[in-house]
Amino acid sequence: MLTFEEAARRGEARMGAEVVRLAAQDVRGMVVPPEFEEAFYRNNNLPEQLNRLFAPINPKRVDEDVLEELTARAEALIRTSVLMDDAVQVFYRALGNAGLSSGAVHVRRPSHQAHEEARVMPPGTAALQALKRLWASDWAFGEVLIRLDDTGGVGLDARPTLIFPGPSGMPDAVMAEALGVQTAWVNETGLVGLP
Repeated sequence: MLTFEEAARRGEARMGAEVVRLAAQDVRGMVVPPEFEEAFYRNNNLPEQLNRLFAPINPKRVDEDVLEELTARAEALIRTSVLMDDAVQVFYRALGNAGLSSGAVHVRRPSHQAHEEARVMPPGTAALQALKRLWASDWAFGEVLIRLDDTGGVGLDARPTLIFPGPSGMPDAVMAEALGVQTAWVNETGLVGLP
């Protein structure tokens, strides 16, 4: 797990432009690096299971009724797969170190407004569940259909996940103007988004 500053040092190409912008503003929160999600998929043999699950789909001629059923099963597969105990403990420690192990938090991908919220108590199980719900949303019908249209496949690469204190942010034109950006999201804890 990384602070925004640590994540920004890995580079914009790997972590996303928003992470770099948030690091420059000293935003509170943490970044779950892509390799954490990758390990989750690998340890649960999810790539193989998902490949088998979506094998009946022909990208050139998608049966949307079948796809809808398969995406629901894929989302359930992600939600019900488990993180290794060591990974869970690393996550909980990082939440505590970031001051996110109690109270409201929200979880989202860089430059995406779609999010999951949780009310967290130590050690942070609700935040972990929100993280997995967000990962599962990558397998929602609309998301998979977009990937099929864009790439001809259902697969996706692991990406960073951002965790912020408080509920999701709302657009704040005054903050955006002050920072010289088009859009800034703010909640009661302060700045939580520069998409």
